[in-house]
Amino acid sequence: MTYVMNAAPGALMSAEISEQPTVLSGLLSAADGISSASSAILERSPRFVMLAARGTSDHAALYAKYLVETRLGLPAGLASPSSMTLYGSRPDLRDVLFLGVSQSGASPDLVDSMTVAGECGATTVAVTNNPSSALAAAAEFHVDVRAGAEQAVAATKTYTAELLALYLLLGGSSADALPDAAAATLASGDVARAAARYRFAERLVTTGRGFGYPTAREAALKLMETSYLSAQAFSTADLLHGPLAMIDSGVPVIAVATPDAGGAAVAPVVSQLRSSGADVLVVGEDLPVVRDGVPPELSPVLDILPLQRLAWQVAIDRGENPDRPRGLSKVTETR
Repeated sequence: MTYVMNAAPGALMSAEISEQPTVLSGLLSAADGISSASSAILERSPRFVMLAARGTSDHAALYAKYLVETRLGLPAGLASPSSMTLYGSRPDLRDVLFLGVSQSGASPDLVDSMTVAGECGATTVAVTNNPSSALAAAAEFHVDVRAGAEQAVAATKTYTAELLALYLLLGGSSADALPDAAAATLASGDVARAAARYRFAERLVTTGRGFGYPTAREAALKLMETSYLSAQAFSTADLLHGPLAMIDSGVPVIAVATPDAGGAAVAPVVSQLRSSGADVLVVGEDLPVVRDGVPPELSPVLDILPLQRLAWQVAIDRGENPDRPRGLSKVTETR
């Protein structure tokens, strides 16, 4: 895609949101390469999966954690790169799959932890949008998400491409309907009307359960970085353990209702919130999501789409430029 210099505020993010069905289709066309890596990894029969990521990619890693636990029946956990990079730990990682997820593949702490994991006996895999990155070079296997250059600071197409790549890497199939469902989802719903509810909001809560939880966290991040809105994400189960007390008519809630057991667990909490007078918007109901022919495990790819559009619209309504949030750069390097 060709971008125009000095484009209107939000033009880059809007274009990249719209590009996602094409990106997903292109990644599916390269699925054989991911399948080969998947087969090689699973033949080693890992006993545990560790996932390392930062920012938006951390939410993709959380999605992968649910996939590993529900599809592969293996324990999985989110790694703390600082335990290796700052504290110098050298854990026994024999028979462990260490999976690093990063759009740029450039953050030094992820590169260093990937290197250390390999030295400690792990099978190492990098999932990035940059096959020539340092993270890709540090890993034994690399999966290219093939999203193309992403110029807006807020990640959109690289996130959904990471989700699909992780789904394919971890043994997922039956994804052929995904690009059409993504296109239909992006074309549906009155996002502008929904965004008007948050134009003057100061605080907001997002929530989801199971496969909806990574989406809730990613939505909160998108709203924070593009609109400077204080957004907190909670598992719907955790929401009931304390944070529920802070929600009133002045703190709107966005709930993600996936078409599975996680969504079923969200429903009674949404009813409880609404009965208390809270302003609740439900993704999958108030913001439509087209799921025809798409496995429930791929719902996070679709559920985030209207929320990306929502974050973009809220930023524009508040007079901000979601392409260039203040104080942020496209590549964030942590050590």
